[in-house]
Amino acid sequence: MNPDLAQERRRATFDPEQVTSLLYRGPENVRKRRYLQNAAIQDQVLRGSKPWAFQSRIEQYETALQMYIYMMNKLDEMGVTDPLERMYYQEAGAPHYYNPMALHTGMFIPSIEKQGTKEQKERWLPMARSLQLIGTYAQTEMGHGTFIRGLETTATYDPSSQEFVLNSPTVTSMKFWPGGLGKTSNCCLVMAQLITHGKKRGIHLFFVQIRDLKTHRHMPGVESGDIGPKFGFNSNDNGYLKLSNVRIPRENMLMRYSKVLEDGTYVPPTNQRIGYGTMVFVRAHIVTNSARGLSKACVIAIRYSAVRRQTEVSPGGPEAQIIDYQTQQYKLFPLLATAYAMYFTGRYAEDYYEQIASEIEAGNLESLNQLHAVCAGLKAFSTWACTAGIETCRLCCGGHGYSHASGIPKLYTYYTPGCTYEGENNVMMLQVARFLMKIYPDIKRGGPIHEFVQYLGADLTQKSCMTEEVALGCLLKAFQHRAARLLSDAAARIENLVRSGKSRQEAWDASTVALTWAAKAYCHTFVVRTFSQIVSDAAVDKSTKDVLTALCKLYAIDGIIENLGEFIEDGFFSPHQVSFLKNKLADLLAEIRPNAVALVDAFDYPDKTLDSCLGRYDGQVYPALYEYAKNSPFNEQEVLDSYHKFIKPAQTEQSQRAPMARL
Repeated sequence: MNPDLAQERRRATFDPEQVTSLLYRGPENVRKRRYLQNAAIQDQVLRGSKPWAFQSRIEQYETALQMYIYMMNKLDEMGVTDPLERMYYQEAGAPHYYNPMALHTGMFIPSIEKQGTKEQKERWLPMARSLQLIGTYAQTEMGHGTFIRGLETTATYDPSSQEFVLNSPTVTSMKFWPGGLGKTSNCCLVMAQLITHGKKRGIHLFFVQIRDLKTHRHMPGVESGDIGPKFGFNSNDNGYLKLSNVRIPRENMLMRYSKVLEDGTYVPPTNQRIGYGTMVFVRAHIVTNSARGLSKACVIAIRYSAVRRQTEVSPGGPEAQIIDYQTQQYKLFPLLATAYAMYFTGRYAEDYYEQIASEIEAGNLESLNQLHAVCAGLKAFSTWACTAGIETCRLCCGGHGYSHASGIPKLYTYYTPGCTYEGENNVMMLQVARFLMKIYPDIKRGGPIHEFVQYLGADLTQKSCMTEEVALGCLLKAFQHRAARLLSDAAARIENLVRSGKSRQEAWDASTVALTWAAKAYCHTFVVRTFSQIVSDAAVDKSTKDVLTALCKLYAIDGIIENLGEFIEDGFFSPHQVSFLKNKLADLLAEIRPNAVALVDAFDYPDKTLDSCLGRYDGQVYPALYEYAKNSPFNEQEVLDSYHKFIKPAQTEQSQRAPMARL
């Protein structure tokens, strides 16, 4: 064990095991998680591949495919069915490979379960679970992504044959980006414009077989392939799909909620939002997934900061641990707090969805509408924070952070796509704003509104209750005031523009920046509220609660200082109160300092999962970097062939022009 890391763990004022238990829902779940991770880590089959960074793209794809099929079979043998428990095993078994079948298990099967009829589920699910059918979810097109209503792929019903005819009528209508579409899948759920009796009926899902189940060759009228290397996810065959007069039976439209009868009569769903449940759950999961990515980067950067020594503090003295520099603490500790905040918030959203799932099944969508808006915003808010935070962690690791040996560049490329998939983030924020503006009249009237938004009707003339103590309750009220005021400002701007002669749509379009500010403030408040509530209710001892409270306060104060203009614009804070916040920020950095390593240890990531020379639990950074460098394929030959092909001839040519100088 590196002595600096050993010393850091001895200095901790709390028991990290209590925090681990809080993060993963109790000691029994922690035990299961560790058992599954250790089973994957010790499996010789999963330990056999060379480092992913030294593999070609095809090698990465094949390795990922082999490992995930192997892991799926092992999990089935062990009887592990819980999706979270399966993820723990897979994360430890293949930490740096994206599963080419991720959409098969994550979107294809769940969509059939949620939107298929009883007969469709009986027909397709057994084949999908046994991998006879390998599916993906084909929504995004080359020319359309977040704007689902604008999708161009068509599914035209032919009553004479009782078939749908699917077409990609333009270049931009080709499906583009779905994971597993290029080479892995033999079928997919295609999102297409339904046309019956010559009328467009909106977007619906269709089950389409794209490859022969025995030969894996394309079906007639189908063209698909891989879209090539990307910024990340290169073990996944993201693909394109072009459909030319592809006919499928009428029964291949997912018809749980909307139907097309034999004669082409269209029967719409009782509520257009009934299918939002899966989307909401996926976005809630993205929040916790983003927290997982940011937390891994924090583990690496904070452990490395405790090991790395740089610059004498006093002439002739020892070099200081870089974690002792306040500037390093100011970059890393708020990110650590953010990782905890996002993790607890995502978990809260997932739990809330599970609570209202029975209401959704019964057709009561009141709570779903609220959660749909919240999760749209949280998805954007968390992925922005995750992406920016991972990059900051990389910078905090200096030059070594640039190497794949650090593990951070891979995290960045893995989590950055979250800002655009499942809804582009700016559009997601405007969805939140539309929801807030829709209920704003009820807020102003003081009518019955959901607990998520009750505070938005607060008296905006009130000032902050902040004292030198900087109580958590006063911090939360500050966020609530900011969100309420920015929403009021956006609403007032729209009304002023309407009164000036603009249409309501024109007024909206001219106010989207203000609306985005309001939506971000609302999401920020939701996270602060959730974090503070979970910390307050946590069944942990006083020392652990004190550390978590310090983290929660740091998250809130950092959020205020980073957005200070929005908090002081209307005089809510006095100059003295701003000074209180700045002083408290510095105090909290010092308070968290002795617990920083223990707080990242509490995330409980095995070294195999991090796959980082810099973030090793034992802190043996430099021997690990040396071993990593020696494993580079460049070093398999002492003298590369390229020396004889290019360098030696160039040297000979140059020496003939001018005599070589003596060394």
